[in-house]
Amino acid sequence: MAESSRFLEEVAEATDVERRAPTRLKSRIYSALMRQAAASGPLRPLGACEQAGGTLCVFEKLAHAAALGSLDELNYCRACHARVLGERVERAPLAWHGCPYADFQKI
Repeated sequence: MAESSRFLEEVAEATDVERRAPTRLKSRIYSALMRQAAASGPLRPLGACEQAGGTLCVFEKLAHAAALGSLDELNYCRACHARVLGERVERAPLAWHGCPYADFQKI
């Protein structure tokens, strides 16, 4: 086993190809993690996310500015078209500042 593991490591080191996960996969993983976080309890309020250094997307900023109270802890990504595009289209044309799905497309 040790010899085959070392052989595979040598092959991996010898290749110069940089591999990246598809943006659709990144989006689906992020969505699954957010669903799991929401299922375990309410999400952190938007104001707390922003104070902790997180960047809010345009929709989250609007909701926070409108001071919607209990809606502040919703997962706005579940209703956003960026999630749908990010999960289904590779290199989707997304440009929202602060949107994780748009950020995945840039990488």
